[in-house]
Amino acid sequence: MKTKPFDTHKLVLLAMLSGILLIMSFTPLGYLNIGPLAISLNMIPVAIGAVTLGPTGGAFLGAVFGITSCLQCVGIGGTSAMGVILFEISPVLTILQRFATRLLAGWLTGVIYRGLRKLLHSYAVFAVGFCAALLNTAFFMTALVLLFGHTEYLQGLIAGRNVLVFIVTFVGINALVEMLAATVIVGAVCKALEKLKMIGG
Repeated sequence: MKTKPFDTHKLVLLAMLSGILLIMSFTPLGYLNIGPLAISLNMIPVAIGAVTLGPTGGAFLGAVFGITSCLQCVGIGGTSAMGVILFEISPVLTILQRFATRLLAGWLTGVIYRGLRKLLHSYAVFAVGFCAALLNTAFFMTALVLLFGHTEYLQGLIAGRNVLVFIVTFVGINALVEMLAATVIVGAVCKALEKLKMIGG
């Protein structure tokens, strides 16, 4: 009986974060489209969920992020220029690249937080925000190269460069903005939630 309020509280928090993520995904709040890639802030609620609800919560929210990302490939909730092209090449591989990577990033963010909080204590919430954005970019770009590296479209983007150089130059300022924003916002929100004793394992 004592666990029911906490369980209800977790479900409410999960629903709230899912709602925030959907609003961000379907409005300019979550994406700033610049060229083929967009600056995405959608890992922020995913990371907050991973901290407050653990790896399972992070995975669920990562899946929500992944679904909205896939929908953009068919023009629902906005349009991803790259996503449209990749979806035309292979719908199945595009779903893997956009859904599976976000789910995995959300789950791993929760796992990483559990490890970091033992080492960094109160600073772990800032570090995990950075890690969430880093994982999202790393998984997204790795899957892009592995699944679509052989295609004429991606070969044109790589333009004969070393793959690592391509990834670093391609994500560029977008990744830096995402990591900085996630570090500051996730850290600040989670510190507030700590004071309210809403940080769970």
